[in-house]
Amino acid sequence: MAGRVHPRQLAFSLPHAESLSRDNFLEGPANEAGLALIDAWPEWPNRIMWLAGPEGSGKSHLAAIWAEASGARSTTASGLTAENVPGALATGALVVEDLKAKEFNERALFHLMNLAREDAAHLLFTGREVPASLEIELRDLRSRLRAVPVISLLPPDDQLFRGLIVKFCADRQLSVDESVVSYLATRLERSSAAAREAVQLLDSEALRLGRPVTRALAAELLRDA
Repeated sequence: MAGRVHPRQLAFSLPHAESLSRDNFLEGPANEAGLALIDAWPEWPNRIMWLAGPEGSGKSHLAAIWAEASGARSTTASGLTAENVPGALATGALVVEDLKAKEFNERALFHLMNLAREDAAHLLFTGREVPASLEIELRDLRSRLRAVPVISLLPPDDQLFRGLIVKFCADRQLSVDESVVSYLATRLERSSAAAREAVQLLDSEALRLGRPVTRALAAELLRDA
């Protein structure tokens, strides 16, 4: 795929924490509906909501902002079991991330939705797909999920994409000038995931070579992309 970064031999470096605070969320037309939903809590149109969008579109960041505001616990859909449902809902709010077809326990999820309704709890689901596209065998669960309101996130526009590149550089304490940002913005796939991957590779390769992050280094890394 054009603009994807190919891995090279990298220098060892510790993971860098990405800031998931409200202040560090970059808002744009692609994600403004999702942010509006989070900011509107607890006045949601439904106690159960769904954030849908491609990888790196901001679902987890928005979920983290909501969890901070609501006191919600978080779990992955694949990690949800019938036994841990009551504990997961102990605070009255829960994030269930990365709902994928055939990668979660249907009965556990159905139990969760029933218990949430009984306890008047709030649930926030995230996934790349919308509920209607999931293949679900349990008919009652399929019906319940398809009734959940969906807020869709879109790929970033140019301004937001450039902002994401700057943010990922700042998360890694990388000092880059406008020429680097412009070069990446015009050559990478227009996705948060591609921007994150490119900045990570730039950081690691600059460390390995003992060079600053420059447009020339970026051009070298993307030359064969």
